[in-house]
Amino acid sequence: MSQSVVLQTSLPFPVRRGKVRDVYDLGDQVLLVSSDRISAFDWILPSGIPDKGRVLTQIAAFWFELLGEPNHLISVDVEEMECLKGLDAETKALLAGRTTLCQKTRVVPIECVVRGCLTGSGWKEYQKSASVCGISLPEGLLESVQLPEPIFTPSTKADEGHDENISFEKMVEIVGKEIADELRERSLSLFKRGVEFAQERGIIIADTKFEWGVLDGEIILIDEVLTPDSSRFWPADQYEPGRGQPSFDKQFVRDWLLASDWDRQSVPPALPEDIIAKTRAKYIEAYERLTGRDFPWK
Repeated sequence: MSQSVVLQTSLPFPVRRGKVRDVYDLGDQVLLVSSDRISAFDWILPSGIPDKGRVLTQIAAFWFELLGEPNHLISVDVEEMECLKGLDAETKALLAGRTTLCQKTRVVPIECVVRGCLTGSGWKEYQKSASVCGISLPEGLLESVQLPEPIFTPSTKADEGHDENISFEKMVEIVGKEIADELRERSLSLFKRGVEFAQERGIIIADTKFEWGVLDGEIILIDEVLTPDSSRFWPADQYEPGRGQPSFDKQFVRDWLLASDWDRQSVPPALPEDIIAKTRAKYIEAYERLTGRDFPWK
């Protein structure tokens, strides 16, 4: 499944397609199918990364169970999903491992970003103002350094284009003080727990984003959680502040695109097979390091 499985002919409900996942509305439930599509520099690339969707789905399911936080997950086993009972064996095999059945919630319109290291857009902003998203930090910090304490830097959820970083005060205006305080506290707590667990397995989680929804008056964790697509995963044994870090996600893809003559304004080129293979191997390594299990679809 290099790109996606199209189920419209088999399932009688509309689908919304994101950069990676296809979303099927089942009324009070939602079916998420993680494709092998990969994006970079705001473009979906013409080449997919085989099994990437399975890695993301299985890592998220692992964290949902491990963290024990109230969440939307019902099942990631296609054999347990009544909505897929009529599908042929070949389509079920394509969906296996990459499909999540979950409860539908009223989504809180905020990306709850937590940053534990000074990197990415945060590093760029820090160089200009010694702050990240309006939060002042000590002067003289190096790129990729671990912050004294993780910081909470929310953003708005954009249907298209980039999410927009906002202040905590703006978040309060959008969702109210009680919800904003709760989501900040829960997001920071989850991040710290995830960081401690991953560190023991040789992975530094530099930053991440959480998404939340409301179900029956309770705020629960939704979407994906602490995956290589929603977080920056760095190998701890190669960590060195003062530079950019190697990572467990699409670094090979970004590096290849930057070294190519692609202008970032036109359709991206297809990826070479060795870049695809190296990227796939990194995603699978992240799964195996975190879970301590062999990846079932090797």
